[in-house]
Order: sequence, then C-alpha cells, then structure tokens
Amino acid sequence: MSDPTFRQVRLGEALKRLRERAGLSQRDAAYRLRYNYQKLSRIENGQLPEYHGMRAMLDLYGVLVSEEAPFIDMWERASEKGWWRPYGLDDQGYISLEHDAVGVCEFSLGYVPGLLQVETYMRAVFRGWHIQHSRKWTENQIAIRTRRQQRLIDDGPLQYHGIIAEAALQQADREQLLHINHRATLSNVTVQVLPGAAGLHDGQNGAFAVLDFAYPGEMSVLYVEHPAGSTHVEDVDRVKATKLVFKHLSKLALTPDESAEWIGRLAAER
Repeated sequence: MSDPTFRQVRLGEALKRLRERAGLSQRDAAYRLRYNYQKLSRIENGQLPEYHGMRAMLDLYGVLVSEEAPFIDMWERASEKGWWRPYGLDDQGYISLEHDAVGVCEFSLGYVPGLLQVETYMRAVFRGWHIQHSRKWTENQIAIRTRRQQRLIDDGPLQYHGIIAEAALQQADREQLLHINHRATLSNVTVQVLPGAAGLHDGQNGAFAVLDFAYPGEMSVLYVEHPAGSTHVEDVDRVKATKLVFKHLSKLALTPDESAEWIGRLAAER
C-alpha cells in the first residue's frame, strides 16, 4: 500500500480534530461507527474513508449539514488523481502542495522562481545542471512547469508573492525580465527585488517557499530545496519563524513599483 498523499493526511487530521471536539475517544467513535479501532486509526493517519463512512463521521461528530461543504471538498480532493500523475510524478512532492495552496510566499536566491520562468530560461537552467538529462526528460519538465503557471491565471488564482535576489535577475535575459514585469501586473501576483545593497541578511541562508492552505483549521507548510533533494516542514513554530524572515526580507526589498522599474531598466540594458 502506498503512503497517504498530502491531501489524505490533511483530511485525516481534520476528522481527528472533529472527533476530539466532539469529546469522543477513538475507541468510542469506532464503536458507534461500527468500525474496528484500527480502521479509524488508519483513517485519521491518512487512509481515505469511503464516502458514506465520511458522512457518517461528520454526523457523529456533530457537523451540521450547512457546515459539511469544506470537509466534502477535502474528501473529493483527496480522492482525485492530480494532473501531474501522467507526467510521472507522485503526490508527495512540491507540485501537489502548490496545487492545493491558496497562497505562496517565495524567496529566490539564485534563480527566477519557476512560476515566473519563460521556456528559454527553463532550458538554460536545465542545461546548467551538472547531471545532463535526456531531451524527453527536459521536455517533460518544461511541460510540468508551464502547467504549474496556470495557477496564476486560472479562476480563483493562486496568491503569489515572490522576492527575488538581484543576483538571480542579473542572469536573466530581456525576455525573461519583461515576462516577470508582465506577470507582476496581475492583481494576485506581487514581485519584489532584493538588491545587493541590502547587505547580509537571513535570506543568505537559502531559498524557501511558504505555502498557505484553506483547509479547516488553516495551516502553512515551509518547503526548502537542497542539493540532495527537498524537505517540507509543518511545525507551527518553525513555519512562523520563517514567515517572519520573509516579512523582514520584504521590508529590505524594493517596493513592487520600485522593483518593476528596476527590472524594466535592467531589461532595457539587455
């Protein structure tokens, strides 16, 4: 059996909170649902319940019909296959997190963020990796990244705030720079440039992204990539500390209007 997806884990946690709010132990709830204790434990740890079982739990836990919609939506999301599956990706990585997020705050130290990249820039990035991949792999990655960018312009778009270090933009060509400014005109997109003149700061420790979700009992996830892979952190205190770092970097950076002017001047020099 495969590990539960991020969506399934979130659903299990939400059901656990509802049970605890209702003052029921796992054993009491399992008895009333005619489940064995182990089954309810597995559901709360991410095993997807059947639809009618889900409705029975909501009823037992005192959720009114008028309050059910967010939980039914979570169940439907946990049941569906992500658009990324045909591309050979599983549900455990960043893309599934980004797909479910309502907001992303991203600090980029060395590259233009993926959501703002044009195809020529993507190809240049992949060519620069020390491990060379096949043409098929590269085309697949470009298709994935391009598909991700739809979140910025779809209905109910992703709220995106990117802070990009000056050094990353110095490596971008005119097309890429103008594209960033074009995307920054969207009401759901904020772009700031962190100039080198800002000096040493917390961002020197590395790039990161914080994703916010609209699940019941709102939560956020910190995502960090590193040479050996990536990791995501859900610990509330650590995520909160990272959000404060992002807020500090935002104050050090140029304002969105100043950033657009700065990027425009750099593009004019290309």
